[in-house]
Order: sequence, then C-alpha cells, then structure tokens
Amino acid sequence: MPVDPQIQALLEAGRHLPRTETLSVPEARAQYEARIAAMAPPAKVARVEERDIPGPTGAPLRLRLYTPEGRGPFPLLVFFHGSGFVLCSLETHDGICRNLCAGAGCVVASVDYRLAPEHPFPAAPEDCLLATRWCADHAAELGADPARVVIGGGSAGGNLAAVTALRLRDEGGPKVLGQMLLYPVTDWHTPGHPSYAENAEGYGLTRATMEWFWGHYMPDPGGTVSHPHAAPIHAASHAGLPPALVTTAEYDPLRDEGEAYAERLRAAGVPVSCTRWLGLNHGFYFWCGKVDRATAAMAEAAGWLREVFAGRPPVWPTVHR
Repeated sequence: MPVDPQIQALLEAGRHLPRTETLSVPEARAQYEARIAAMAPPAKVARVEERDIPGPTGAPLRLRLYTPEGRGPFPLLVFFHGSGFVLCSLETHDGICRNLCAGAGCVVASVDYRLAPEHPFPAAPEDCLLATRWCADHAAELGADPARVVIGGGSAGGNLAAVTALRLRDEGGPKVLGQMLLYPVTDWHTPGHPSYAENAEGYGLTRATMEWFWGHYMPDPGGTVSHPHAAPIHAASHAGLPPALVTTAEYDPLRDEGEAYAERLRAAGVPVSCTRWLGLNHGFYFWCGKVDRATAAMAEAAGWLREVFAGRPPVWPTVHR
C-alpha cells in the first residue's frame, strides 16, 4: 500500500534535516534526541525510577524501571533501545517503554547499554546479557516475577534481544518466556536483503545510514560480520529459543532480514508471530498516539506480551496488516 499519510507528513516535516551519515556522532545524537518533542504523550504508569548495577567492566550500568498500576508481582520485560548501536538513549525510548508497561501490565527495565563508537562490538551484547541476568536474579526487588521474563527491543535493540536469547540458551540461562523483536537488525548490510535496495532512500532510515551505524559498531569487521552475536541470523542453530514476536515495516531497509529471521526461527521449531505493517517505515513505534497504525501496532505488541506472560504464546504466520 502507499506510505501511510500520517507517516508521509512526518517524513515531509523532516526533509530539511541533514542526513545522519553526514553528521558527527555528537551531532547525530543531538538530532535524534531533539525528536522527543514531536512524540505524543505516552501512557501513564505508576512509577519510574533508575538504578545503577555493576556492569561487565565494573563501571555502573544504568537501568530505568517502569512499574504499572496495580499490585505485583508483575511480569517483567527487559528492553533494549535501538538506533544503530550508536544513537538514542533511555530518554528517546521513554515513551515506548511507558506504553509497553501500561499496555502489557508489566515492569519494564530499560537498559542503558554502552554505545559505539566509544564502545564497539561486543560491548553492547555483553551489557544486555548481564542486565538480563541481573533483572532475573533481582526480580523480586523490582516487584516482578522471575518466572515471567521476556526480553525485547527495536531495531538494534531487536538485534540485542535476539543475540541475548541465543546467549541465554548457550551460556547457562536464565530461561525467558519470549523475545520481542521490533523491526530487528539480524544481518550485515552487504550484500543485504532485497528490501535494502527497495527502501534504500526516501523512508527515513536509509542504506547509507545503516552502513554508517555498522561502521561505528564494527569498525574493523573482518570475519565478525557473520558472528551470531553480531548478526543472529548466522547462528548455527535457532532451535530451543523462546517464542518470538517479529514485526517489520513495509518501507524499511530491514524488512526482509527481519522476516528471514522469523522464518529461521519457525524452521527450527520456535513459536513465531510475525507481522509486516503496511504503509509504515522503520521506527514507527515512536509514533504511537500520533500515527493511527503505529498505535495499533503498539496494541498488538502489548497484547502479544500479555499472552506470553500468561503462558499462551500466540503463533501466527507472517501477516500483512
């Protein structure tokens, strides 16, 4: 279908902005942080607090904890934000976390993992693995149930959630109930899947921006571009992984690699629900409350979480909505 008119209006409003790959990292970070002002007010939650935990190097690793209304213990979502392993923050993804917290009735622990280029691969996956284990071990302190934990994230955060699921399987757990992968990065950009060519320009995220992101995250990639902790689609096996929600956008360079990852999971016997959101572009969950179809997508993600937390992971084929 054509680009959603509400998305098209947002694209037009941003045409004057310089392209990410032409900016320095500090300039690009400032540009992404500035768009918070354009987002719709998120859902209300009962409480938001921050906590520092010891990171893999001994330096503090910050978590932002969102608690829903009601009485706990609540289920727990450990969430990893996106934007190419280089940009964005707890602040840029605050609205998404609040909407998931309220919509799914769960505690959300948003992880402030280390960013490239200051901390290239594998710093981010190390932080996310440690944070997941810490949250599971300390769930009771967070008002959460350690038996009902899901990991998730969007874009680069979806990559980190998929990688964390692989590492939990291979490196001693703990077991999680599901992995929520929102327009995830699952593969290297070259040669790239067909959507890299179809959506290379004009829809927000571009091929050139993805190359810029990967260049900072893996400045000397060598053979690591196919390492499963960088590109989880290249894991030797996807069997035994937790149930997954994979969402993609019609006008996104990452569309096909996300759907290819869903098919790899299915082929390995993993329960998968996959939705391609028609008319939308990469990053659409930011626009919940401002773009009607993004609001519907957020409701679907929250509904999937509720079912998984209840022990009823839904399964549906790749559908176009």
